[in-house]
Amino acid sequence: MYIAMNRFRVAKGSESDFEQVWLTRDTHLDKVPGFVEFHLLRGPEAEDHTLYASHTVWANHAAFEAWTKSEAFRAAHHRAGDNKPLYLGHPQFEGFEVMQTVGRGAK
Repeated sequence: MYIAMNRFRVAKGSESDFEQVWLTRDTHLDKVPGFVEFHLLRGPEAEDHTLYASHTVWANHAAFEAWTKSEAFRAAHHRAGDNKPLYLGHPQFEGFEVMQTVGRGAK
């Protein structure tokens, strides 16, 4: 498995608008081979921002790479620039190969 994350430092007072963008957009992920699940995460608050992360799980790194080159990716991100005033700086990407998974009832 592969996990792709983008961290966003959302400006204080813009949290609700930022969440609405994510909660109402069509991600197109359900049509992409290798997609497993998506989570929008809200993290700690700092003086000038609240930390958020988009957390996407993929079957493997190749599936994620294919997504980033797909028409579905372009459709999901076509208006991303409209939301830049909501956060401080650029999103920070982090990608991880899953080395271990522990689940309930796993032996």
